[in-house]
Formats: sequence, C-alpha cells, structure tokens
Amino acid sequence: MAGQPLSCRASPGGYGYGGDLGGLREREFPRLRGITYLDHAGATLFPDSLLKAFTEDLRNNVYGNPHSQNISSKLTYDTIEHVRYRILQHFGTTSEDYTVIFTSGCTAALKLVAEAFPWMPEGSKQPSSRFCYLTDSHTSVVGMRGMTALMNVLSVPVKPKELLSEKNWLPAEEQNCTTPHLFSYPAQSNFSGTKYPLSWIQDIKSGKLCPIKMPGKWFVLLDAASYVSCSPLDLGVHQADFIPISFYKIFGFPTGLGALLVNNRIAPLLRKTYFGGGTAAAYLAGADFYFPKKSMAERFEDGTVSFLDIIALKHGFDVLEKLTGGMEKIKQHTFALAHYTYNVLSTLKYANGAPVVRIYSDTDFSNPDVQGPIINFNVLDENGEVIGFSQVEKMASLHNIHVRTGCFCNTGACQMHLGISDEDIQRNLQAGHVCGDDIDIIDGRPTGSVRISFGYMSSFEDAQTFLKFIVATRFSNSDTEIPFQSSVTKLTTEPVPDDGTYFKNADKLSPRTHISDRELGNNSSVTVKTVGWQPAESESESIRATISETAVPTCRGDGNPITVTNIFLYPIKSCSAFEVTEWPVGNQGLLYDRNWMVVNQNGVCLTQKQEPRLCLVNPSIDLKQKIMVIQAEGMDTISVSLEENTGKEAVIFLFSHDRVKTYDCGEKTAGWFSMFLGRPCRLIRQCPDKKNSILEEPLEMEELIRRFRANIVISAPESFEEEEWAEISIGALRFQVVGPCSRCQIICIDQQSGERNKEVLQSLSAARGRKTNFGVYLMNQPLCSSFPDTLSVGSQVLPVLKENTEIQRPTSSEEKCSG
Repeated sequence: MAGQPLSCRASPGGYGYGGDLGGLREREFPRLRGITYLDHAGATLFPDSLLKAFTEDLRNNVYGNPHSQNISSKLTYDTIEHVRYRILQHFGTTSEDYTVIFTSGCTAALKLVAEAFPWMPEGSKQPSSRFCYLTDSHTSVVGMRGMTALMNVLSVPVKPKELLSEKNWLPAEEQNCTTPHLFSYPAQSNFSGTKYPLSWIQDIKSGKLCPIKMPGKWFVLLDAASYVSCSPLDLGVHQADFIPISFYKIFGFPTGLGALLVNNRIAPLLRKTYFGGGTAAAYLAGADFYFPKKSMAERFEDGTVSFLDIIALKHGFDVLEKLTGGMEKIKQHTFALAHYTYNVLSTLKYANGAPVVRIYSDTDFSNPDVQGPIINFNVLDENGEVIGFSQVEKMASLHNIHVRTGCFCNTGACQMHLGISDEDIQRNLQAGHVCGDDIDIIDGRPTGSVRISFGYMSSFEDAQTFLKFIVATRFSNSDTEIPFQSSVTKLTTEPVPDDGTYFKNADKLSPRTHISDRELGNNSSVTVKTVGWQPAESESESIRATISETAVPTCRGDGNPITVTNIFLYPIKSCSAFEVTEWPVGNQGLLYDRNWMVVNQNGVCLTQKQEPRLCLVNPSIDLKQKIMVIQAEGMDTISVSLEENTGKEAVIFLFSHDRVKTYDCGEKTAGWFSMFLGRPCRLIRQCPDKKNSILEEPLEMEELIRRFRANIVISAPESFEEEEWAEISIGALRFQVVGPCSRCQIICIDQQSGERNKEVLQSLSAARGRKTNFGVYLMNQPLCSSFPDTLSVGSQVLPVLKENTEIQRPTSSEEKCSG
C-alpha cells in the first residue's frame, strides 16, 4: 500500500467470544506459541482440554466391542448411540428425519453414496439417471463419476454461473417421472470459501431449479465438509438427502472419522451389495442367503466402527460449546478475521500502483452468509507477474506461517479462477506437473495458488503476522511506509566487488544475508543425487573411450577451466559437513555420504527444518580405523563402526514417498543424540543394498558453501553454468545431471550457530528472478568395479552441454579447458 500505513489498532467487528481469546489460546493451544497456523480449511487444531477429557474418559471406563452383549460392550453401544444423537442435535435435526452412518471420512461417505444410490442405467426401459456435480467441487465428489460410469450412468459437470443463472422450472409432467438423479454441490467451496445457496436444495428437489433438463426426480448431496468447520448447518430447514462430513474439520481430533447423514425418506431406496461384520441379521456361509439388519446405520457400517474415536466426538462437542458458545459465534469470529485480512490485502499496492496480490473470490467479503473464512490468492511482482506459490510457501515457513498451496483437490475451481484450460492441464502433466508437487509456474503461468484459512482459535495477531509477512517480503523502505512498524531488509542483488570489500564491510551490511549473482555464480554448488546403475562389462571400456570425445570442455569469456575446488560429504543427513581433498566414489555416490540419519521416536527423519541444532553435530569418517567419529560442543565424543551392522532391520518412511531399509545404531548413540537435541531420537543407517540414495534434501564461499550443503563445489567462468549441462566427467568419474536443485529454508540456518536467518532465501529468490534454484543434482554412472574411482580437489570438470545450447568452442589448443 504505497505511502500509506495499515491501521491495526482495533480488532475487527464480530471478533472474539466475549472473553479472553489470548488466555484461551495460552491454556488450550500452548503449542501455537511462535506459530501462525492458517490452514484450518485443511485441518483445524484440537484444544488440550479435549484430549484431557477424552483420555480421562478412557482411563475411567472400559469400552468393549459394541457387537456384543457384555457390560463393556453395552456401554460402548449406548455411548455411540448418544453420540449419534449429539451429531443430529448439532445439525438441528433428529433421528426421525436423518440417520448417521459413521465412515472413515467425508471421502468414504461420498463413495458410499455412489455405490448405494438407486441409479437407473442407460439402456433401461425408462429414462436413465444422471449424476450432476458443480465444477467447484472437491476431487472426492468428482471421483464419484468413476463409480457411476461402471453402472452405465452419465455424469454431467455444471458450472456455478450456469446454475446461478438458471431460472427454468421442470415441467410438471416431467416431474412425475420416477427416474432418480443426483446433484452434488458444496455448501462452501474449499478453494475460495464461497458459500453456495442452501436454498438450492429445496429448489432442485421441487423442480424449481434444474441442473440439467432431464425428466425425473432429483436428489441433493450437500458436501458440507468445508462449510460445517466454521458455520452452523440446520438440516431442519435445509433438508438435503445426503450430507457427508469429516469431524477433524470441526474439532481437530479425532482424524480418520467422518459420517454420512442420510435423509430417512431416501433410505429405503439405497442398495447394498457387500456385507461386513455387524451388518447382517442372518446369512448362510454355504448358500446365497443374506438378510440385513433393520437399522439403516448398522446395515451400512461394515465391520466394527472406530468406537473410541466416536466416543471422542462427545468431548469434542462439549469442549467446543464451552470454549466458543457455538457455531454461530465461530462463524462471526472467523469471518471477522477473513473480512479484515481481505480488506487490507486487497488494498496493498506497489509504488507504481500495481496490486501486490491477486485474490480469487466470487464475493467482496461483506457477508458471512455468502463467504467463509478462506482467502485464496497469488502474490504478484511489480510487473503483475505471478510469484510461484511454492516460493511463497517457502518464505512463509521462514516466518513460521503455515499456509496451503496448490489447487487444494479442487481442479475445477482452480481452472475457473486461474484461467487454466483443459488443454493446459494436460500439457502441464506432460511437463511433469502433478497434483501436490511444487511446480508452480509453467510457461509463465501459475499452476496453483496460496490459501489461508482461519479457525475458531485464530486471533487478530495471526492476521497481523500474515500481513506483516506479505509487506516485509514485497516492499522495501523506499517503496512504502511499512505498516505495523516492522523492519524490512532490502533484498540485495548488486554485484560483489572483486577486491573483497564486500566481506570486509560485511559487519555493516547485515552479515550473511546478501547474495548476488556473482556470489552465487563464482562457486556453483553441485548436488549429487546418486542412483546407481551398472553398465554391462563390454560397455564400460567403450564408454570410457568416448568420454574425451563427448565431454567437450566449455570455454566462455576468459577461457578459464572448470575445476573442483571443494569436496564435502555429509555422513549424517542434515548434520555438519566433513571436508576432504579426495574421496572414493561408489555406486551410490561419495562413499558414506548421507548413509546415516537421525529419526524421532516415530521413525520419521529429522532435518534442520525441524531441528536446526543438527548443524552443530560434527561427524567425520576415519577410513583407516573404519569408524565414524561424532562430536558436538559440550558432549563426549562417540564413534560408530563403518562395518555392516547386524542389528535389527527396520523399514522407515522417507521423503517423496521413498522407503529406505535401515538398521539402528544402538542405545548408546541414541542416548547421545537424545541428550544433545533434548528429545527422544535415534541414529539409523541405510542398508548397503539400497539402490536409491536417501539424499533428497537441497545441499551448500565459506558460509554460503556451508549453508548450501553441496557435495562438490566448482569454479566456473560463468554464473549458473552448470544448469546448461547434460552430464559431466571428472577424471574417471561420470555423472548425469538430473535437474536443478530448488532450495528450501535450510539455507537460512547458520551452520555454526543453528540460528535462523530469513533473508538468505529472499535474496536468492531476488537474485535468480523469483526462483530458488542453485546448483544441480548429479546421478553417478558407475562403470566397471575394477576401476578405482576417486574424486579429488583440483580435478578438471568436463561438461557435455544440453542439446540446442550454444557454446563458444576453444579456437586453439592453448585455449582448451581440460576440465
């Protein structure tokens, strides 16, 4: 907001619950200290008192399997029935009108509808059924068409503007047709927070509003998962036929539990083929005889329900009512925060008048009945170009702000708001982009956006912190008067003088926070990702013979050779580097590089993102004694054998859905790391037969090298030259360039102190034109095991350029670069 500070002296209207919200957060959500959580549309957070009440209940009562008649089982059954009553009461209805069927979540509830709805297939004597859905729907709704296709039923997508403008009644004679059709729409868009009219329910069922002109009887599925998280829903007034919900959206706990609320008027029409435990009144194992239980809920709840999680719901309702006073107050509170944030965000402008963000919304955030507490947007630069959502998310993480990015499992809304065509989606897929990845810009156009959402415990300070973050990362002091009295470090992209005065005066310039093109380019970091393959024995000699022919040394400008200046290995993932002048290279890359990692008590790998103090752990490898020595200030030195371990093997889940076989390094080592980090953890090592290296983490002049955690550091004539390489040879070693290394917030951690510094990633992004790529991943291509492969400092690098890359070839033998 150029030249105009933002006002933040008063909280927005409707905010709070008439009490001390700060005190509530301190008592119920102490884990939020220093964290700004803005992904409540993804999952809200549970209060401490909910867990306390639930665990106290479990300690004082014995709950057995409800499919029995003993005392503990009867207690469970009765408690579950009481919870069903509480759910119906919460939604303004009773068991006379609706039945609660417990499922594993909203998605399972939708699948159940698709399976059980009385579809009339194509080719039958009467008109066939149609499944219509609003294009602004969750993937789980759109996915129902897979089930209907198997039943030979056509699916028809309906755009919101088509239904909003539809005024035609279904003729009376066509209403007499009994063919059942189903229309699904969200009460609230999980993409933009738009609330679609609940009046559509009755209008469609009565024939006043037609999704498509088709004779028959229309039923309505109201996807309420997003809506009911912060808004009251009265089913006594808005009597949809099916209402799927997920309870973690409301309470934060338990997860993995949802329900399908079914209008009893359609219940007799539903079909069921599979029958599981607890659903049968009687059946024969040796003959085709099955008779279902009379209860609608019992008939459709296959197997034993998650009864302890269901019992937790009772405490969820009790605690939520006690803390907030009910859903109407939550609706007003969360909308007040969204209204305030939207108003400020939409007025932020650069000095040239260009907007800072582009908000994707169908409303002006003036009415909580038509807009929920969700704001979807993309950040723009001064020229109106979109800054990728992945970049925004990385920067938000540095400020401990949790946001959601991508398309939010709602491709239809994403296409509608971002102007992405069907052909664009298919081209993006061919370019390698899939749902959930961090490819945020393709051909200059965004593939997704950023979403923030508020919950019942969100505070005005959360909104302020988010707005400060946007201002701090988009404005310099010369651009605008910084609101909230926050200080902003101007991103530095100027060249660094060759005489070294930059570093001499670094203490006057905010040390280690300025990165320029020259500083990034003169020491290009190369990340080694090692995926071993072994060529046939007959191929190895010919491959080596062609290296000198295919690896043409690249000479640009002054013709300086490209050489290896530093070699680093990181024996323990995310711990300190071990620098060497030469080192053996095996099938999986540098020997012992990232062979070990620290995991928490759940077997999840810890990195500096969660534990910055890992950078203070100094491992070194002694090849003669065959040990890894581990040191840290204030701790006794310990060692771990390099020999194969016969300890218990385990399988852990790692990043990028990769599973790695490992074994534990013992209690002594686990105690050492647990004491140093102040939390239970263990050191594990990957098994030697692992084909894929575990290194997936982005790797790193002295502080920059430490931060960027590269294995190989080179000197090259041109900045970022390595991004034009297809492969390289270093001595007898050959590496394929896998792709660019996109940096994360680890580069913002001082590797000598473990302290975070936000400006490094910002500066890299500014220097690289909003990208955070620095260095490339290499994949080792081992030849024959008879060759002793050793990487050494000073070795010359022979690159092979990508196709269609112009190079200036050496004109004489004196000008040739041999590495």
